[in-house]
Amino acid sequence: MAVKTKAQPFLKWAGGKRQLLPEIRKRIPARFHTYFEPFVGAGAVFFDIQPKKAVINDINFELINTYRMIQNDVEKLIAELEKYKNEKEFYYKIRNLDRTQEFEKLSNVERAARLIYLNKTCFNGLFRVNRRGQFNVPFGKYKHPNIVNADVLRAVHEYLITNEISILNVDFGQAVEQAEAGDFIYFDPPYDPLSETANFTDYSLHGFTRDDQIRLRDLFVKLDKRGCYVLLSNSATPFIKELYADFHVEIVEANRTINSDAAKRGKIA
Repeated sequence: MAVKTKAQPFLKWAGGKRQLLPEIRKRIPARFHTYFEPFVGAGAVFFDIQPKKAVINDINFELINTYRMIQNDVEKLIAELEKYKNEKEFYYKIRNLDRTQEFEKLSNVERAARLIYLNKTCFNGLFRVNRRGQFNVPFGKYKHPNIVNADVLRAVHEYLITNEISILNVDFGQAVEQAEAGDFIYFDPPYDPLSETANFTDYSLHGFTRDDQIRLRDLFVKLDKRGCYVLLSNSATPFIKELYADFHVEIVEANRTINSDAAKRGKIA
């Protein structure tokens, strides 16, 4: 009898939390009502917990559109993905669509397939856009990328339709407006950069600034006072440690997995 595939991340994403799951699990409340994740990304924590009731959100429209297509019409998405080829010329044709008027004419399923394809075949599986909101990661030159991972996509679809999962594309503050006492919110925002040259917040056109970090801290305080369980991950910079000085802070090490220089993919706090 074949082992059933478990719902799991269907993308590789900068800042993904797979390697930190053992540490995060230790800090998840034993019981909670609704789970909220305002910066869901690839959903490593979300798919690990697999709550029966959840609100997930991300500011990146292309990402959230892909979640919605998997939830609503996964077979059509799989069929669309089967059209894609792991070839350099084809890659750049698909990548450069957002530089043309044709991009706005793409259907939601075509946009979702494009995102998955680019993620599987671009360099390091990195989602990054320029100041015009255009995807700008070069071709990855992989021999056998798993472009059509149908088993995982179907498993994610099954999980999303058999549980009470709301999928939003709003500001992180709006995403938790309905959170009540006893709910659990996990925040995994774009991290405060460790240096001026390490600033990677280009998951969306608008980036994530220190003013956003302050606004997030204020929301964290508000939710805590409301009686919610609140957990947040960020880099251990002096700025972040000062922001959360009134809360319990634990430092854990994580490997940097996305860097153009392999020698710099070391441990960070």
